[in-house]
Amino acid sequence: MLASASPARLRLLRAAGLSPEVVVSGVDEDGVIGRPADVVLELATRKAQAVAAGQPDSLVLGCDSMLELDGEVLGKPASAEEAVKRWQVMRGRSGRLLTGHCLIDTRTGRTAADVCATTVRFGEPTDAEIDAYVATGEPLHVAGAFTLDGRSAAFLAGIDGDAGNVIGVALPLVRRLLADLDVQLVDLWR
Repeated sequence: MLASASPARLRLLRAAGLSPEVVVSGVDEDGVIGRPADVVLELATRKAQAVAAGQPDSLVLGCDSMLELDGEVLGKPASAEEAVKRWQVMRGRSGRLLTGHCLIDTRTGRTAADVCATTVRFGEPTDAEIDAYVATGEPLHVAGAFTLDGRSAAFLAGIDGDAGNVIGVALPLVRRLLADLDVQLVDLWR
């Protein structure tokens, strides 16, 4: 089970040979404070727990992603104006995309969780390019107001770390979390 409405996460998991059922957690993401890595891990855990509560005999994956820029955690922008301002601040700089992952095996009650961090180096799109990108609506639906696998990919200078993490799921980390629960990823391939 995938405790996320993210189409990018679902695409990644399917491309990796898995066929998760999507159950959106409905967890309120506001009000969680702390170090950025702690925030994404707490939110991923809450999402996984909310879905796991109603799913016996399941593996439930909860994830949450945010961009850390200068120690500030940036989730989805609340408006187009905020997305434009954010891109103007991000261009030519680097941030860390953090994704908390929490995997719960409801058969055993065991949980495995961790955070993956990937450095994202932003390019220098012009103001006109930023305006055109924000007008597509894409940055309003994603953590950090950008995607690695969408229209803003051309505005990124590169990444250091796991590309899947930037898209929404760090597959090597998921494999390790599964192993921590005594489940082999290859046994879940469809």
